[in-house]
Amino acid sequence: MPASELDRALAQGRERPLPPEVERLLRDVGAPPRLAAHLRLVHDVACELVDWIRQYSPYLVVDREAVLFGAATHDIGKALHVAELSGPGSAHETAGRALLLARGVAPRLARFAATHASWTDGAVTLEDLLVSVADKVWKGKRVTELEDLVVDRLAGATGEERWEVFLALDGFLGGVAADADRRLAFHTAFPVVGGAGSPAAARGPEPGGA
Repeated sequence: MPASELDRALAQGRERPLPPEVERLLRDVGAPPRLAAHLRLVHDVACELVDWIRQYSPYLVVDREAVLFGAATHDIGKALHVAELSGPGSAHETAGRALLLARGVAPRLARFAATHASWTDGAVTLEDLLVSVADKVWKGKRVTELEDLVVDRLAGATGEERWEVFLALDGFLGGVAADADRRLAFHTAFPVVGGAGSPAAARGPEPGGA
């Protein structure tokens, strides 16, 4: 049987594979191929980000499992609100968390579907912020307000001078952003519609909200 567009989005490219349980979930909900590609890209950048933090501050405790699962599922609600893959909208946030909870995902992991766009909320954790950063910088987008929050958390946890943390994080994220064109090409190579077993359909104009 020829590979579907979803199969290709989950397997092709240099990005790390998604966790097996996330792949199964995407197939179960008939996720659009572009959504799967987007989640792989953000998950891969989140892996790089967590690894960098571990090297920068080996004693800082970061819930790696939560960050990576959150990055791999943060936009799962767009399987239900497909228009938000190529246009604005926030309905996917609460819908995604509800979908994950309904499938037995622990609240500490399901929360990222709702928090990834809410980094100004006082209740967000460093893990939430890292998922949000990965969701921006994969395509070369730098959000000063968001990155400043990460700098503040890291400086407070490590005791390093804020300017030192800023320079280190800025240098790392600049390197990640430098590969944005390749990631965007991978992202837009997959259709916005057409889940597992479906033929390729409209490819859509731009990454939009994803």
